[in-house]
Amino acid sequence: MKLICIGRNYVEHAKELKNPLPENPVFFLKPETALLEDNQPFPYPDFSNDVHYETELVLKISQTGKSIPESVAGDYFDQIGLGIDFTARDLQQKCKDKGLPWEIAKGFDHSAPISKIFLPKSSFSDLKNIHFHLLLNGKKVQEGNSQEMIFPFEKIIAYVSKFITLHPGDLIFTGTPAGVGPVKQGDILEGYIGDKPMISCQVT
Repeated sequence: MKLICIGRNYVEHAKELKNPLPENPVFFLKPETALLEDNQPFPYPDFSNDVHYETELVLKISQTGKSIPESVAGDYFDQIGLGIDFTARDLQQKCKDKGLPWEIAKGFDHSAPISKIFLPKSSFSDLKNIHFHLLLNGKKVQEGNSQEMIFPFEKIIAYVSKFITLHPGDLIFTGTPAGVGPVKQGDILEGYIGDKPMISCQVT
């Protein structure tokens, strides 16, 4: 299984981090050890003092594909879930300042909680209008909609598959909207697609 994460896919999020808007999807990988399932608690790592949440719609790949045309890319995923891309922002900034890769800030253990359930793609009336949001200790801190994406699902799958063969079970985190922020021990994160609760994660 691969965890493929798309960065800078919402205009306002790119602006809040002072990043330029990309011409093509920007992606990076998290190892399978980053996966956190079944609403298990997230253990705050001892190597960072500034871990941020980033809530994202997650696509589950349903068939093998390489260099997939955008026109049929929608056939290559069959379920949509919700995930959190935890990021050690302090480590990420240090790596950026030195021009280094920043996997240590993104790919650490348990940094990719995913929803306990994934919804069938067929259950959505409009894939270009999927609303989702995140609560932090009961307060809404992030809100997004798939129509706000710079690169839609099909473009993401087509582009990534030029470089990496996709296999059933691979997960694609499709980018986060504005409103990212820090967490601390004791915080509770709750994510929703529409009004359906999808993920709950306590920081320990």
